[in-house]
Amino acid sequence: MIPTGFHWNGRDIVVCTATIAPKVRSLSRRPEVAITIDTEAMPPQALFVRGTAAIEVVDGVPDEYLAASAKNIDGDQLREFEKQVRSLYKQMARISITPSWARFYDFGAGRVPEFLTRLP
Repeated sequence: MIPTGFHWNGRDIVVCTATIAPKVRSLSRRPEVAITIDTEAMPPQALFVRGTAAIEVVDGVPDEYLAASAKNIDGDQLREFEKQVRSLYKQMARISITPSWARFYDFGAGRVPEFLTRLP
């Protein structure tokens, strides 16, 4: 699955999408996921997470969807976005991913995958 936005609620990574999105069908069959969350900064940082997804169809727009969107837009632009989203979605799929394993790499701090240290 390729989420465009996510929200961490302190327990789960939450991704929201249309109920008819292909990831909803795929995760319904195979809820095991692997996620990479990375930065565009240089040097890069990356968080790798494995876990299990649970899907809940909710009426309207979940708060987590708006919280994820608020990372990239704010003010009047966020209010207009919320208005448009609320008019578009009567229901959404709220995907909660409970992590079972995680690893953080900070490439600027010297923490790199072990195999890279063996490159010639």
